[in-house]
Amino acid sequence: MFITIAGRSNALSGFTDAQTYFPVIACPPVGDSYGGSDFFSSVRMPSGVAPMVSLEPENAALAAAKIIAFSDEKIREKVKAYQEDQRQKLIDDNNALSGCSE
Repeated sequence: MFITIAGRSNALSGFTDAQTYFPVIACPPVGDSYGGSDFFSSVRMPSGVAPMVSLEPENAALAAAKIIAFSDEKIREKVKAYQEDQRQKLIDDNNALSGCSE
């Protein structure tokens, strides 16, 4: 599995994906040069080239862990625990906001 991050050229992900049968996760750094639309070069790919795209490095790592979790029970349990922690954090944050007075 590959996670690709490239500075000025998001084409790295497509090039890498076209050369391998392993999963490729594109994590393009979104820049200001093109109004934030430069990440489209990671999404718009020719036929037969299909990298996944995640704009956040943490989410790219999570996607990689989920792929590994297909065949590794320990990783699967860690992913489940991480997701439950994230879910609980959202619930706690929501409850904290609900308790705010106007």
